Amino acid sequence: MRRTSLKPLLCLAVAITALASATAQTPELQQKVAEVKQAAAENKEALSHYSWQQQQTTAIKGNVKDTKLFQAHLSPGGQTEKVELQNTPTSSGDSGGRLKHRIVEKKKEEYQEYGKQIAALSQQYAQPDPARIQQAFQQGNLTLGPAGVPGQVKILIRGYVKPNDQVTLLFDRQAKAIKSFQVATYLDDPTDVVNIGAQFSQLPDGTNHVATMQLNGVKKELLITMENSNYQKIM
Repeated sequence: MRRTSLKPLLCLAVAITALASATAQTPELQQKVAEVKQAAAENKEALSHYSWQQQQTTAIKGNVKDTKLFQAHLSPGGQTEKVELQNTPTSSGDSGGRLKHRIVEKKKEEYQEYGKQIAALSQQYAQPDPARIQQAFQQGNLTLGPAGVPGQVKILIRGYVKPNDQVTLLFDRQAKAIKSFQVATYLDDPTDVVNIGAQFSQLPDGTNHVATMQLNGVKKELLITMENSNYQKIM
């Protein structure tokens, strides 16, 4: 019986994969990726000179549990650092004995920890990273989609932070600013789905910032809404 060598087939598969990746990296895509990277880098620098207030509302299964107010700014590493100014929990109206109280407190702590994990994860997506965008481009994980509005570009990214996550950026070429992003990601387990959506606005000097962002922990039906306002120059 004649044996067929797998080596030519493997070489052919590698060649096809490389060709597909090269085809995806068209000059048009390369130009638009460069625009997004430059805008993200310049805007990150501009935003580092501001502080602002962030109102964060947490809801579980549609019921608001608390509203917090923070003073925020970007750290040298580009992460948002916050100091809590105010916390307004919503009264649950629970009654009962010590056992029920302990159960309620344990469940509350569980949701608080889950919310912290989601918020920490969102930090990796909140400020578009030029290095991650370039890496996705080089790996062939970045494609263009229909924006639907003249002058705007929709960029789809796979494997941006985690394997098989998906990021969709909407970029305005004239304003040189990201308008919105949508993220489908997860915590440690891919079944623990987290959806993130953000809308951007511009300050009078053109600095772009996240106006609102929602974090949806699907598994526990936990929704965190962040609203940023009152931007002030850091003296």
